[in-house]
Order: sequence, then structure tokens, then C-alpha cells
Amino acid sequence: MTELNKDFETVREEILSNPKAFLEDNDIMRALITADRAKQANNVIDLRSIAMDRMEDRLNKLEDTHRTVIAAAYDNVSSMNQIHRAVLSVLEPEDFNGFLQFIENELATTLGVETVSLCLETQAVLPGQGPSLSKEFGTGVTFMAIGEVDDYITQGRAVNSRAVTMRSVKPNAGVLYKDCADTIRSEALLKLNLGDGNLPGMLVIGSKNADQFAPAQGSDLLLFLGSAFARILRRWLA
Repeated sequence: MTELNKDFETVREEILSNPKAFLEDNDIMRALITADRAKQANNVIDLRSIAMDRMEDRLNKLEDTHRTVIAAAYDNVSSMNQIHRAVLSVLEPEDFNGFLQFIENELATTLGVETVSLCLETQAVLPGQGPSLSKEFGTGVTFMAIGEVDDYITQGRAVNSRAVTMRSVKPNAGVLYKDCADTIRSEALLKLNLGDGNLPGMLVIGSKNADQFAPAQGSDLLLFLGSAFARILRRWLA
């Protein structure tokens, strides 16, 4: 028996002993189908092969969709954990100074972004003066003139501001990002309702990832963060 015949007999025995393994191998099945087609006359149409090709194409698309759904679910769980950690952490400070220090030093890291700033409207800042800082509140808090929170969210357009706004940012276009303005590529703006008698606030979250915050993304987690943050801030303002 020649070496080729020995190899053939070995493969034949393996196929007969475990045919299921060969049927589940896409490359082997594709090679067998191609070989079968080569034996057919040019004027013969094999509908079975066409159907198998279409089924394989549909299966590949389903597998791609499956992987995409799993990846999206994983990202969603990861984001949810980050938001939960941030809310729990912001509840820990026992005084207002500790609350301000957390915003300045830890909140951005907890959320996995480059920068986070709490913006508060005040009568002490005049229109056109621009955002300003206060030594008393640290670099984590930015003060704005009355009406400038809505103006920043809507970019000066005559529309109602939403509770959560996500969008891209051009380099150095974010006036609230101070030293890192040249690296921020997307931002999430959470408008804060600080209760009756208080001017509105805004939590500004900036990321160097252009895809991290986009208008088409779901906003439920950020809406929860903004609502929780506003309630915590009301407690300190009271």
C-alpha cells in the first residue's frame, strides 16, 4: 500500500469514528462542497449548495450580532458598576469640604474619565465674565453667571435644555476643561435640579475618547447619576 493510500485510510477511519466532528468544521465542509461542485457540469445549478451558502452567510451574521450584543452588555455592566461606585463614594464624605475634595481629586478616576467639574450658577459672576473658580471651593467647582448652564448645554440655541446631553467636543473648544481642554473629545452634561430657591447646576464630564459620549447612546445611567448627585448636593446646600 502506498503512502498516499495509508494517509487516506487513516483519514477515512477518523471520519468514520467521529463524523460529527468533521460536520461541525466549517473549513472541511466548505472544501467538500467545493469539490462536489467541481464535478458538476457547467449547465447544472445546485440549489442545495446555494441554500447552504445562504444559510452559512446568515449564520455568520447571527454570530457577529451575538458577539456585538455580548460586548454591548459587558460595556453596560461595566458602566453601571462605575456609576454605582461613584454614587456610593460621593455619599461617604462626612462634611462639605470632604465632598468638594472628592469631586476635585477622585470623581473623574471613579468614572474612568479625564475630568469632572461641578458647575454652579451664582449672582457673583456677571454675564460675559466667563467661568471662574474659588479658592474656597477648590478646582472641582466652577461658578457661572445666571443662565449660563442652559446656554452651555444648548450652545446658545433657543431650545429647552435636557437633563442629560452627550456630544463630541472639538480640541480646545470646552471652556470648562481648563488645562486638559486640548485632550477632551466628548462630554456628558448632567443638568442638576438643586431645588426650589436654588439656581441650577451642572455636572460636566469630559473624556479623551471621542466615542465615550455620543447623542445616540442610552442616558439612563447618567440620568441616575445626575439625579443622585443633585439630591446629595441639596443636602449640603441646605
